[in-house]
Amino acid sequence: MAAPNTLSLTNITLKTSLAVLSTVTSNIITNSSSSNTVDKVNDIIICNYSGSTITANVLINRSSVAYYVAGNISVPANSTLVVLGKDTAVYLEEGDVLQANVSANTSAHITAAYELIT
Repeated sequence: MAAPNTLSLTNITLKTSLAVLSTVTSNIITNSSSSNTVDKVNDIIICNYSGSTITANVLINRSSVAYYVAGNISVPANSTLVVLGKDTAVYLEEGDVLQANVSANTSAHITAAYELIT
């Protein structure tokens, strides 16, 4: 299915995805290939709660190709980084996956707020 026609939407559901990040790339938001939806990602926030600076990667995986939203971006110790704000929202089409990882295990959380649009 193509992206929904925004002039004839039937539903917008507000969602928040939360995850503990590690050195292994994790799926944060998955828009399955048969969802009949588009996901509008409004905010991505990474919180580093460790005493050391870490690096983070946030990417969109489309058709097995990784497209970086943020690559090897530093997140200082005991701080929060806004990777994406509502003024720079991105859309996940069917089959797209928002993924993330960090340079140190169990030192960061990610929060991603999005709209599930049908």
